[in-house]
Amino acid sequence: MKLVPLLSLASLTLFGGVCKADAPKEVTPTVNETTQTLEAGTPASSNVRGAEYPRVLPDLRVVFKIKLPNVQKVEFNLGKIYPATRSDDGYWSVTTNPQVPGFHYYWMVVDGVPVNDPSSETYFGYGKQTSGIEIPETGVDYYLPKDVPHGEVRQRWYFSKTTGAWRRAFVYTPPDYDTNRKTRYPVLYLQHGSGEDERGWSKQGKVEFIMDNLIAEGKAKPMLVVMEQGYAQRLGEADSPPQNFSVSAFDDVVVKDLIPMIDSTYRTLTDRDNRALAGLSMGGFQAFAIGLNHLETFASIGGFSGAGGGFRGEKFDPKTSHNGVMADTEAFNKKMRVIWLGIGTSEPKFLYDSVKRYHEALEQAGIKTVYYESPGTDHEWLTWRRSLHEFAPLLFTSTRKAK
Repeated sequence: MKLVPLLSLASLTLFGGVCKADAPKEVTPTVNETTQTLEAGTPASSNVRGAEYPRVLPDLRVVFKIKLPNVQKVEFNLGKIYPATRSDDGYWSVTTNPQVPGFHYYWMVVDGVPVNDPSSETYFGYGKQTSGIEIPETGVDYYLPKDVPHGEVRQRWYFSKTTGAWRRAFVYTPPDYDTNRKTRYPVLYLQHGSGEDERGWSKQGKVEFIMDNLIAEGKAKPMLVVMEQGYAQRLGEADSPPQNFSVSAFDDVVVKDLIPMIDSTYRTLTDRDNRALAGLSMGGFQAFAIGLNHLETFASIGGFSGAGGGFRGEKFDPKTSHNGVMADTEAFNKKMRVIWLGIGTSEPKFLYDSVKRYHEALEQAGIKTVYYESPGTDHEWLTWRRSLHEFAPLLFTSTRKAK
């Protein structure tokens, strides 16, 4: 099957799963705050231990504050550029506009140099380690730790014959994995977005808490979740960028290296009905490209803000698209357990339209899908946490899911 990259990155930079213009141009004026108002905020849960800033105010504005007495200019980039104001004691501070709940990357620009905030934990996004902030979502706890049985996220290094190099996977094992020694488990292979890596779903996505809580509530079957880096280059090929968008090479990594390693290392169910493949943004495209290329391996496929429909306006034809694997719609529907598509309602128009139109084209062709819209969220981790929360309960059940 010929695999063609989905995105043209000539005019857009797709980093950290976050699609942005080349550089923010809008400058938001500083908002003056009294000391009493600032103290009313709460240190972000994403701060390093003991750091008082950044703080999140009740209306979800963010207060940044840092002592840099010997610099001339400090800005904070949180989707927009917020210029900070210097006080006489050398502290720079600024209050942002209200933020959407969820996780957001940010960084400082100090005298023109982008740097991370030492008060924040760092996360791999935008192709580098960068600061991040968690904006709380009132009344929502499905991605927070609770007093329920907890699974584990384990690191597993393995050698890939495809790339001729060592690779690392993160593997979530459910709470009873080490106690029910005779039990074998289905597997969800879950991919990150461009500019991120195999750590993303655990650190930014909170996958272990989402799965722990769903399993404890009886809403999802206990399963393994395998998270690998979505970049690959075949051994002997010419050097390419470190984050190479080679779906063909990654296809071989997944099918020829990763799955055999997982099945030989962990207690898995190895038939196609007990394997699912999903991902966000770039990972969603990879899931459809690889999954539809290997129907003998996967029975469920999910795309979160990315899927099998092109962002360039290509028309879907079930007889020719995806090498014609959907040409016999009745046979395809019987073979697949879940075809799932999700998108945030506030995502860039071309992303929203591409996913929705792909869903509509599949439905018109008679392909059964499950479609989900995350209200009010952009191309960001809250969209993908919500997507996983909706997708995982549909997997590995006795009935096939479609709308």
